[in-house]
Amino acid sequence: MAIKTVATNRKAYHNYHIQDSVEAGIVLTGTEIKSIRANRVNLGDAYVRPEGGELWLLNAHIARYEAGSYLSHEPRRPRKLLLHRKEINALASKVLEKGFTLVPLKLYIKDSMAKVEVALARGKKLYDKRDSIIRREAEREMGRALKRRKSKGVDNS
Repeated sequence: MAIKTVATNRKAYHNYHIQDSVEAGIVLTGTEIKSIRANRVNLGDAYVRPEGGELWLLNAHIARYEAGSYLSHEPRRPRKLLLHRKEINALASKVLEKGFTLVPLKLYIKDSMAKVEVALARGKKLYDKRDSIIRREAEREMGRALKRRKSKGVDNS
């Protein structure tokens, strides 16, 4: 089971508290899958919306395939996500009642099929983002200090 990650949504981890995620298939055209295999995807502004008992991936940019003809796809067209009915209903109900949103975390190819990992997320407040940045900077500084200490040969372990 070979998995090749094509695109990740790093913005999602910065802007949202990620609760739980689910793997979904995507309905694609021929030129879209060729662009995905060429790593020409951007999930930065993408989101998922439940409509009419279905989930739709909106605002995901899959670049036009260069070798495609005039019949090539629209880069930001809505794309239907494939999940079981129970999963769709559960996700849609949480989005409607509890203030959650659905965001795509990553797009990957698994066994020659394009899949997207969709997460149930709650938006971070500005102070949460600041706390995340402060924590990350502190961890980096500790890592640098340990690295400097080991490079000087002062290791007390």
